[in-house]
Amino acid sequence: MRLSEKVALVTGAGRGIGRAIALRFSDEGANVVINDINVSSTESLVERLKRMGRKALAVGADVSNREEVEGMFERAIREFGRVDILVNNAGIRRDILIHKMSEDEWDAVININLKGSFNCAQAAQKYMVKQNYGKIINISSPVPATLVDRGQAHYSSASAGLQGLTKALALELGRYNINVNCIVPDFIDTEMTRDSARRVGLYLEDLKKAAAAQIALRRLGTVEDVANVALFLASDESSFTSGQVIQVKGGP
Repeated sequence: MRLSEKVALVTGAGRGIGRAIALRFSDEGANVVINDINVSSTESLVERLKRMGRKALAVGADVSNREEVEGMFERAIREFGRVDILVNNAGIRRDILIHKMSEDEWDAVININLKGSFNCAQAAQKYMVKQNYGKIINISSPVPATLVDRGQAHYSSASAGLQGLTKALALELGRYNINVNCIVPDFIDTEMTRDSARRVGLYLEDLKKAAAAQIALRRLGTVEDVANVALFLASDESSFTSGQVIQVKGGP
């Protein structure tokens, strides 16, 4: 198994892409720290991973809060002794036009999507540097996101920032054998995607038609498609891959 005895921490793992990544990592032998701001959403996943014979720990923490993030990593170290893989997946989307956007609405998206990833990467690297080993995987979005082309000043800024953060950390942490990469999923069938589509009057069948018209592979992507790419980046098969922004979108 490609992640045998490795310890992974996945943020925003209560549903969607984060949940799929946690499951895929567990399939390949990893013990997983499952984070979500609402820890109750992770309980069934923890039980499922334990039934698979893996160790799993659920930690409710707000990634935008530095103290909660540091506490989360301290719990992971107490439980497992190390953290080998970090997946920064936690994120929110709140489309609103710039002339209506409040400072609080801007801050909410930037603080979760970008600052939260910084907080987790900063906490993780402290342990990864000592180990001389680590994998950091950031989950971003296209800039701008494909489905809706307006109301994304904060969301697109956070996504662009994540891609820049990936390259900066890859340069800074590479000497410590830490790989840092970014996955950019597009047209993935998740609840967030469906919610965003519904806000502009599109439903699942409309999404499927849009996929057939715009995507080379003529289908929506699945959360498992993203999890498979994350598995490659988390494994030693990607040992010479760092600082890359990889689109998962079914075409060029």
